[in-house]
Amino acid sequence: MDKIRWGIIGCGNVTEVKSGPAFQKIKDSELVAVMRRNSDKAKDYAARHGVPKWYDDADKLINDPDVNAVYIATPPDTHAEYAIRVAQAGKPVYVEKPMARNYAECEKMIQACRDASVPLFVAYYRRCLPCFRKLKELIDSEAIGDVRFVFIELFHSPLADDFKKDNLPWRVIPEISGGGYFVDLASHELDLLDYILGPIDFAQGRIANQANLYPAEDIVCADFTFKSGVLGSGLWCFTTRKEDRLDRIRIVGSKGKITYSMFDSTLVTFETNGGIEKFDLPHPKHFQQPLIQTIIDELQGKGTCPSTGITAARTNYVMDQILKK
Repeated sequence: MDKIRWGIIGCGNVTEVKSGPAFQKIKDSELVAVMRRNSDKAKDYAARHGVPKWYDDADKLINDPDVNAVYIATPPDTHAEYAIRVAQAGKPVYVEKPMARNYAECEKMIQACRDASVPLFVAYYRRCLPCFRKLKELIDSEAIGDVRFVFIELFHSPLADDFKKDNLPWRVIPEISGGGYFVDLASHELDLLDYILGPIDFAQGRIANQANLYPAEDIVCADFTFKSGVLGSGLWCFTTRKEDRLDRIRIVGSKGKITYSMFDSTLVTFETNGGIEKFDLPHPKHFQQPLIQTIIDELQGKGTCPSTGITAARTNYVMDQILKK
């Protein structure tokens, strides 16, 4: 593909800064069309971002001959539906994370893309951000020796919208998101660990809804094992005090440990008997741009993207096992 001409299905908040502008900033890439069911919002997005076409019908965007690759940025309940339709149109698919509501939907997406001989990419963009690439570099170089275990802690207080019983955020409605904030946030954490330490081949969890603010679970406790033999555990709670907010992941090895934050900081702390080193590598303005660059490279035969349907489906499988009742 000499030029990747993108269409976006679902031009909501995530596309305003994190992803949308990146399609226009990368060489041999341009954003030519956007779609949103609300035509006024689609038209407004197109005007503000300099996009020549807008639609309120996904099929019209998918079948637009000027569009040769599609980014699906809708909530997870429509990821499989749209991905299959894009694949059937013979166009590469780039879909937001989590890849789908569950592993079964991921399998259908993978099969549709395989049948159509089109690639499938997923927006686990942290795989390409500088601070997390540094983290992978430290692990790959055995800077902390043999990795023994991983411990994830993510606690935060309820959001104001969580109390709106009649108008809850879609992220806490399982029929739309596949779960609650665990699915939305832990998917990033588990995917990055898959990238750094390899696939997880066993996972189990305990879940509860302690505050009863919304239908989804609000606390999750999990144990998991990587194929490499590394053990992991995690605790996620979304109804603590603001003062108890915590976003910390520790990877402990035979010669030291690495501590980092997934969402609150870009600091990676590396500690061994030789001392403590800290690396602070800020995110780019458009978080997804480094990952999108790898997609462009792969579509042009110049490289490979590290986040595909195959890798992303593994994270959905792990979450399914943790949330299994």
